[in-house]
Amino acid sequence: MNRIILLSTLFSFALVSFPAFASSNLVYCSEGSPESFNPQVTLSGTARNATAPTLYNRLLDFEPGTTKLVPSLATSWEISDDNRSYTFELREDVAFHSTSYFSPSRNMNADDVLFSFNRQLQKSHPYHLVGGGTYQYFQGMGMDKLITKVEKLGDYRVRIELAQPEAPFLSNLAMPFMSILSKEYADQLQREKRKSDIDVRPVGTGPFRFRRYLKGTTIRYRANEGYWQGAPAIDNLVFAITPDASVRYMKLKKGECDLVVYPSPSDIAQIEAQPDMELAEEDGLNIGYLAMNTEKAPFDNVQVRRAIAHALNKQAYIDAVYRGNAEPAINPYPPSMWSYNEDVAQYEYNPEKARELLEKAGYADGFKISLWTLPVSRPYNPNGRKMGEMMQQDLARIGVEVELVSYDWGTYLDKVKRGEHDMVQLGWAGDNGDPDNFLYTLFSCDSVKRGSNNSRYCQPEFESLIKQARRESDFATRERLYRKALRVFSEDVPVIPIAHSKVFRGLSPRVEGYVMDPFDVDNFYLLSVSSER
Repeated sequence: MNRIILLSTLFSFALVSFPAFASSNLVYCSEGSPESFNPQVTLSGTARNATAPTLYNRLLDFEPGTTKLVPSLATSWEISDDNRSYTFELREDVAFHSTSYFSPSRNMNADDVLFSFNRQLQKSHPYHLVGGGTYQYFQGMGMDKLITKVEKLGDYRVRIELAQPEAPFLSNLAMPFMSILSKEYADQLQREKRKSDIDVRPVGTGPFRFRRYLKGTTIRYRANEGYWQGAPAIDNLVFAITPDASVRYMKLKKGECDLVVYPSPSDIAQIEAQPDMELAEEDGLNIGYLAMNTEKAPFDNVQVRRAIAHALNKQAYIDAVYRGNAEPAINPYPPSMWSYNEDVAQYEYNPEKARELLEKAGYADGFKISLWTLPVSRPYNPNGRKMGEMMQQDLARIGVEVELVSYDWGTYLDKVKRGEHDMVQLGWAGDNGDPDNFLYTLFSCDSVKRGSNNSRYCQPEFESLIKQARRESDFATRERLYRKALRVFSEDVPVIPIAHSKVFRGLSPRVEGYVMDPFDVDNFYLLSVSSER
C-alpha cells in the first residue's frame, strides 16, 4: 500500500457537548418537496437537504464549511500502489435509527456498506430496480463503470476495487448519493414485500430520525439521541415546505420560521436591515444556465446555438432577476474552481450577430420553440418565470418565437431527464469541489443516458479530455486537460452559462452555530437555538 490515512481524530470538531435531551425546536423554511427520502435516487438540492445532512452518513464527509475530506463512518483507509484498491476500516459504534417501523438488532457494519453500494452497482441486486433502477448521480458520474467489486474483508472492513485510477473517487464517496442504508431494514422490507418503503420511510445513521411527511406541507424529524457523534441540540426539526420566496420571508419576519432557504433577491436588503433577522451569504459554487437539446432541430446546429448565446442579455438578467447578487458566467463552473478558463469563446450580447448566424444556419425567418422555465427558486435562478419572460423578449428580437412552459418540480425534472424539452432553464451547485463534478456529471456521453445531461451533449473530443482528466493523478495535468475541455465546450455551446450567484440564508437571531457550506448544504446537526418562543 502506498498510503495509510488515519484521520479519525480530525472529526473531533463535531463531538460537541450539546445536552442529550435539549428541549428545542427549529423550523426550516424549505423551497420544495423532496422527490424521495433516499439520496441514492434523487438529484435535486431540495431532496439533498432533506436527507443527507439529516438522516444519513457516508464513509467520508466534508468538514462543515469547507471542501476538506474528513472521516465519518470510515475511520481510516488505505490506497494501493496502483490507485485501484481502497480498503476502509469502519466505526463499530454506529447504530441505525429506531423508528415506529423498524428496530435494529445490530450496529452498522460492512454488510450495510455492501448493500448500499451494490444496490446501485449490480443490476441483479434485489433492490436495484426498486424505484425504476435509475441512480442519476451514481450512474451519471460513471461509478457503475468505475467500481468493479465491493468486498467484505471483516465485519468492519471493506475493500473497493476500481477498473482504473480515479482522481475524484474519495471526494465522490462523501457526496449524498453514497449514503449508507441499513441492510437489516431492507431484508425486513423484502420479507414483508414492501421494498419500495426503503425510499419513502427512511432508516439511516444520521443525527435525526424521520417521523412523518405531509407532501407539499411539512417534514418532521426527531433528534437521534443515540447519534454516534453525540445527540443534536435540536429536539425537533421541522421542514416547512414554502415554494414562494416572499412567503418564506414573511414567515421569518413573523417568527414562524427560524432558518429560511434562498430568500428572494428583493428581500435581501430588508433582511439585512431588520434587527430581529440575520443574513448569511457566500459566493456560490454554482452555475445557472440555459440548456438547448442538441438532439433536436434546430439545436443540433452549432450556428443556431451560438446565435441564441449572442441574443441573451445576461447582464440584464443579473440586474433584474438576481438584483446584482451574481456575476456573468462564461464557464460551466465559477472562477473559484481550479481550472477555470477565461481563454474560451465568449458570446457578448449582440442581436445583430445573432441574426447573421441564424441566416447562415438557414433560419433567416427564425423559428418557433418552447422554453421551460424553472418552477422553483434556486440560488442559480431565483425567478425562472421572470428570466423566461426576459429571454422570450430577447429571442423575439432575432425572430425566434418562444412559448414559455413549466411544470411542478418533480415532473419538470422527470421530463428533462427524458429529453422532452427544447430549451430548459436549470443549474448546478457543486458537490465535491472538483471540476469533474460539473463536466462529467452534466456533459459526458454517459450522463446523456443517465438523464443528468440536459443538453444531451456528446462530443468525442470533449469526452476524451474529461475522461483523461478524471483518471490522471497529477494535478497540473488534470488542470491542463480541463482547460482544454472548456475551450472545446465553449465552441460547441451546448448550454449558455448565465450566472454564478451568491447564496443566502435568512436566520432568526436565536439560531446559533450556522455555517455556510460551499456545496449549498444546510448542516442542522451544528445548530442550536438560544431559547424557546
